[in-house]
Amino acid sequence: MSEILVVDDEPALLRTLRINLSARQYAVRTAATGGEALDRAAHTAPDAVLLDLGLPDLDGMEVIRGLRSRSAVPIIVLSGRSGGVDKVNALDAGADDYLTKPFLMEELLARLRVVLRRPRAGPPGPVPVLVGDHTVDLAATTVTGPDGPVRLTPTEWRILALLLASPGRLVPGRRILREVWGPDRELRGNYLRVYLAGLRRKLERDPARPRHLITEPGIGYRYEP
Repeated sequence: MSEILVVDDEPALLRTLRINLSARQYAVRTAATGGEALDRAAHTAPDAVLLDLGLPDLDGMEVIRGLRSRSAVPIIVLSGRSGGVDKVNALDAGADDYLTKPFLMEELLARLRVVLRRPRAGPPGPVPVLVGDHTVDLAATTVTGPDGPVRLTPTEWRILALLLASPGRLVPGRRILREVWGPDRELRGNYLRVYLAGLRRKLERDPARPRHLITEPGIGYRYEP
């Protein structure tokens, strides 16, 4: 049974797609925001994504790029934007197909069958990332600095991976707490302050004035390339 991730902030459309896809023996998961979509895709890789571009938190183009940075999953855009530029930009960003709203359900299902029949390439391995003078290889879980290997704890790795997955973009503190420690720790910001201080000591040239692991007070953290 193929699993489809449907991303749209219109409850009525989500419900319609869930009913129609489930009736055709697809397993369906839904997300109403871009952040939720990226979280769900990171936890359990879907077989295809149906994605609206007009999301309340992230532009759909960002979601496409975020999915493409870690996966070759087929992406079909479902959007009210009918302009040729929007279609070209979405396809250039990594979408496999583009369907303008309103659309016929049978046409969507036909296009979904097409992308699911295509041979799937393996997901690209994470590319090593530079954090100042240090090379971070998420695939090999190694950090190499000017003086040699640097050891990170498992918790530091999980936090760093979340930040590096969204270069230049704010990652809310509550999201990091939820991903690393669980939903019952979303208000324990002191956890993050301690671990970010440790990461800065290991990776930043001047931990007191960080250049790459940035705090946005009261909101979250950001990796600045």
